[in-house]
Amino acid sequence: MDAEKQNKVSAESEQQAAEKAQGAPQEGAKKDVPLEKLTKAELIQKLKEAEESAKKYFDLYARSQAEMENLKKRLRREKEEFLKFANESLIKELLPVVDNLENAIRHAQDENSVHALREGLELTLKGMRDALSKAGVEEVKALGERFDPNFHYAVSQEETSEVETGTVLQELQKGYLLNQRLIRPSMVVVSKAPTEASDPEPGQEEHVTDRDS
Repeated sequence: MDAEKQNKVSAESEQQAAEKAQGAPQEGAKKDVPLEKLTKAELIQKLKEAEESAKKYFDLYARSQAEMENLKKRLRREKEEFLKFANESLIKELLPVVDNLENAIRHAQDENSVHALREGLELTLKGMRDALSKAGVEEVKALGERFDPNFHYAVSQEETSEVETGTVLQELQKGYLLNQRLIRPSMVVVSKAPTEASDPEPGQEEHVTDRDS
């Protein structure tokens, strides 16, 4: 019982000592003195300290602004450099196409010029398609597909009963996607249901029969 009482008294003493230590002002701490109670020398000293602090922060601000300007200039140069050579890889893929065209023109002067020219053009077209495919270009499916205004541009309609209404019958110009984004729709002709022949007006058929007789 006595031990429990002693522990309780010891804990209370420690708590009181801690509260006293927190409430007591730190040794050597400066108290805030109102400006009107400062001496002239103290006011001058405070003014010098404020000027030094202001100069320090202004220098930091000036350096930050200079760094921001340098960063903007560097990003601008990098952007210009990127745009300048953004198509470099595509151009490298197209150069063989130019070579094939030059070869086709040169071989067209031979005896079998038509055959050589055809082969050269086919090879050139294949090279062009391969280059575009590597750049993310693909054709829009159109012929025989259901008309889709998001990818097809209908220039006319054609009556037919052989296919379902709204089917693409002809592809006048191919459409293309670039990385799944439409860059040109397909120009197509779309099917529509045949127009039913109108019945002759009453009396018209008799009139035609009498005239023929």
